[in-house]
Amino acid sequence: MTDWAKVFLPDTPLLEIVVRGSVMYLALFTLLRVVLKRESGTTGVTDLLVIVLIADAAQNGMSGSYNSVGDGLLLVGVIIAWAYLLDALAYRWSFATKVIRPGPLLLVRDGRPLRGNMRRELISMTDLRSELREQGIADLAEVRELRMEPDGQFSVIRNDGGAPQKRNRPHGAQ
Repeated sequence: MTDWAKVFLPDTPLLEIVVRGSVMYLALFTLLRVVLKRESGTTGVTDLLVIVLIADAAQNGMSGSYNSVGDGLLLVGVIIAWAYLLDALAYRWSFATKVIRPGPLLLVRDGRPLRGNMRRELISMTDLRSELREQGIADLAEVRELRMEPDGQFSVIRNDGGAPQKRNRPHGAQ
């Protein structure tokens, strides 16, 4: 016979689940925000693998060793609550936006690559030229500005006054 109370009622202290979920969510958010900004807009196979491995590695730290559906639902609720709270903070206060959501990063100005910014995001000249070719630009001199947007995509403003273009396929997608 199934013990329904054991299946649905939490068997881990609720505060422990909230603390574990909060610490892991905020730690992963910080790590992904700082380390993987360049790849944030991608959805390739490699990115899916990274997400699965992070989830597996973080699972024990978040959950401890719970077995009930109630514990799992509470943990999912904590994670969703943090995602919502960070979005709400970024929406309401500009200082929070700067921390929570990265701004666009200027990579090329007036046809000249900004190597310090490129280095910071590990973007090589080969990567940069590839991005330009995909947007139909053969020469760096045609570019007034090229920015890496917060979602990891690249947008270009041409010297000829052409409208900014944004690629449909995120950088690094397979």
